[in-house]
Amino acid sequence: MSNDAFNHASRRKFMKNSSILAGGLIAAPFISRANYFSGAGDEIKIVLVGCGGRGTGAAIQALMSKQNVKLVAMADAFRDNLDNCLKSLLEEAKNDGKGLEKKIDVPEDRKFTGFDAYKKAIALADVVILTTPPGFRPIHFEEAIAQNKHVFMEKPVATDPAGIQRVLAAAQIAKQKKLNVVVGLQRHYQNSYRELFKRKDMIGDITSAQAWWNNDGVWVRPRKAGQTEMEYQMRNWYYFNWLCGDHINEQHIHNIDVINWFKGSYPVKAQGMGGRQVRKGKENGEIFDHHYVEYQYADGSILNSQCRHIPGTSSKVDELLIGTKGKIFCGAGKIVDSKGNPIYQYDMKGENNPYQTEHDELFAAIVKGEYKFADADNGAFSTMTSILGRMATYSGQVIAWDKAINSGIDIHPKVYAWDAPTPIVPGPDGYYPIAVPGVTKFV
Repeated sequence: MSNDAFNHASRRKFMKNSSILAGGLIAAPFISRANYFSGAGDEIKIVLVGCGGRGTGAAIQALMSKQNVKLVAMADAFRDNLDNCLKSLLEEAKNDGKGLEKKIDVPEDRKFTGFDAYKKAIALADVVILTTPPGFRPIHFEEAIAQNKHVFMEKPVATDPAGIQRVLAAAQIAKQKKLNVVVGLQRHYQNSYRELFKRKDMIGDITSAQAWWNNDGVWVRPRKAGQTEMEYQMRNWYYFNWLCGDHINEQHIHNIDVINWFKGSYPVKAQGMGGRQVRKGKENGEIFDHHYVEYQYADGSILNSQCRHIPGTSSKVDELLIGTKGKIFCGAGKIVDSKGNPIYQYDMKGENNPYQTEHDELFAAIVKGEYKFADADNGAFSTMTSILGRMATYSGQVIAWDKAINSGIDIHPKVYAWDAPTPIVPGPDGYYPIAVPGVTKFV
């Protein structure tokens, strides 16, 4: 099957399921004020759902766009997260010296907390910024589209195949409503990557690729007295799959997505290996500290993907594409021929801040009344690529894309409440169950 045929078939399966998953979304009106702005003078109301570090950064970038935007509401499961975020935003805005503090208007009655806070905030928006832990992304995206809002949402967009299906179903409705959706896979908005993509034919057909996200790892938030298991997991969310999806999903998706983008397709299967060799404490939940995945595309080409969170090891975050006529070194902005001779070099003096550009371009399109961005499909497919890799490393089996994506696997709680059961709980010794390759099935 060709790449195009594979992608068409996969999307056809998604669309078959989306009519069921969309449910009430499909009945919603297809036109809203969010689609139309008369010009730069119109104030665009933005709300922030998810007030952690990435949410704070995304909100600042939205406020720094050249358009007339105002942050009018914020939502988070935890009040301290919201308060700390707002404090940081006001300090950053004041220090910026450009009057950004005038773009922040979040009084007490527009600060929402708890599991249903997102609905109240979204109702007040023209544009919604979704930056909670990724496990919540599907339900928040559904709600934003149901309420006819343009969306910026961080990657990844789900943590399991059921979540992927929900995002894709909502994405179809977003297209019908002509709602712009940008996903924070920011290399698509980075000048050097855009220029390399324009010239990818210089290396001929892509036959193999390599992708890396190897570094020391991230924060850990210790358990505190009095926390329910739900609160502890949400505070320490990086280490639980229903919230994070493992670091192959939460971080390495960036590199995997670049290969999918340049290939113009998604893998048909994956196999690999991984485990917990160093990061294996009680506070490290259930995720692995290293993964190595061999992805195969429909044309037989291979992506060798590796990610590692182990202090003291070599660090590398980059991508390499190998073609019949040469190679693309993405991080270096360089293309060489089959003999290693340079044939293109991007001038790094022209590099931009892609985190800012994705917001600049989104808000510019909204002001112009343009329907320009429909990133949710690719965001979902690249997220599914990462999830496929996790399934392969956890099980030690060859996992087929179609079987995985249509598996219906849902690793989320049945109820969202502070005293509700979590999908995984520690044993009597305080340690969480860990996937065992060769034993674990399809996780």
